Amino acid sequence: MFERLREDIQSVFHRDPAARNAFEVLTCYPGMHAIWLHRLGHALWTRDLKWLARLVSNFGRWMTGIEIHPGATIGRRFFIDHGMGIVIGETAEIGDDVTLYQGVTLGGTSWNAGKRHPTLGNGVVVGAGAKVLGPFTVGAGAKIGSNAVVTKEVPPGATAVGIPGRIIVKAQEDSEVEAKRKAMAEKIGFDAYGVSGDMPDPVARAIGQMLDHLQAVDERLQGMCGALTKLGSDYHGKALPALPEEDFVEVAPVEARQQAQSDTQPH
Repeated sequence: MFERLREDIQSVFHRDPAARNAFEVLTCYPGMHAIWLHRLGHALWTRDLKWLARLVSNFGRWMTGIEIHPGATIGRRFFIDHGMGIVIGETAEIGDDVTLYQGVTLGGTSWNAGKRHPTLGNGVVVGAGAKVLGPFTVGAGAKIGSNAVVTKEVPPGATAVGIPGRIIVKAQEDSEVEAKRKAMAEKIGFDAYGVSGDMPDPVARAIGQMLDHLQAVDERLQGMCGALTKLGSDYHGKALPALPEEDFVEVAPVEARQQAQSDTQPH
């Protein structure tokens, strides 16, 4: 019991930089209180003391604003950050090292008996306000974006965003794509720092797609040059000119430029 308690507290320190000491976590973290009450309720539920288990669950909901059905199965080092408004259904299954943020729902899409709620693999992170609905699996290490509505399986290591939830990138694919984008950016003299495929910023996403397009064009041109060489041509492609950094300096706002012009005009 005390080992699990110590493990829970350590998991908070690993995932919440605002936590300062163990006493603060014990007394001021409703996510931890909800988990501990759930363990009591789940033990009663498995011993067929259903009403008493629901009473403990309802007390936990009243105290913390987090509703966890006593029938839900939860693994070790489960962390609920902030937590208000979280709902976890009866047949939900949660692996080890899972993190949920406020407003998350692990719900069902059917009133039929049996498995109705999702299964979260180890290390899954579910962002604030996300809804994961249905009896499917979210693979280990996957991430669900804030306010996403996910109703189908998410592969391990993938990221799901949007309404309805869509898979935007897998971890293995992400590393390969980022490596190609970085190589192309260095080749043309562009600093691609911070530009990744899973960023919500539409400008960053557009730049990433442009780098992908340039990579494809570059590979095609290299293939054409190779074919010409094999045909006996002495053509040699020229090196691409670097892009001067000063050309990409942020332009001053219109108001600032207008003010500068007015200051230089005679009065």
